[in-house]
Amino acid sequence: MRKQFREEMATLTDTLIMEARAAAKAMENAAASLKDANLALAEKVIDADASIDLLERNVDEQGISLLARQAPVASDLRAVVSALRLSATIERMGDLARHVAYIARGRYPQIVASGEVYELMVAMADKAVEVGRAVVKLLETQDLSVADVLLAEDDVLDELHRKSFEYVLDEDYQLTRQETVDTVLLCRYLERFGDHGVSVAHRMRFLVTGMMPDDEEDDVPGIEIN
Repeated sequence: MRKQFREEMATLTDTLIMEARAAAKAMENAAASLKDANLALAEKVIDADASIDLLERNVDEQGISLLARQAPVASDLRAVVSALRLSATIERMGDLARHVAYIARGRYPQIVASGEVYELMVAMADKAVEVGRAVVKLLETQDLSVADVLLAEDDVLDELHRKSFEYVLDEDYQLTRQETVDTVLLCRYLERFGDHGVSVAHRMRFLVTGMMPDDEEDDVPGIEIN
């Protein structure tokens, strides 16, 4: 029974890592489509979201099966429950990458913005790509120093997100209505991607140590966008 549990848990973990890699790749492609008005990449991200959703369903099915048949306790139970929650978070990261790609596709053949606003978006997109890669590395290695990296990356995204409001509210930049809407939405999607990276970091810390940080927040106050 114990050997079977370990084998099935390994399969579940492999599926979860596949999901994380797919979400990270989606953000890489979404960021590239945003920078270069690359229609093909934007559509690739949108189409690939169904695969991420399928991987999440596979994790759910495998996890629920393990809970029902193996009745795990202690650290084993923590591993299964953590995998289920991680999978849901990663699926949302894939959704956010899709949202970015939708906007990039909608503005094709133009880029979304120009000047300093464009540079800010690119900086946030690049940072989101780093978050996606760090999530994969954390799941693969369970190295909690990577969790610390995710927290630091999110701080940078938060600061850039705050900066975006300066551009939106400053009349000197003379953004069009469409540019204003795109800036607000894109920066929120990218900032939220970082928030979900923090959720993964907290959940992995709990998985490895059995302890949750006192300040853990799976959901950030404010308007919820996945």
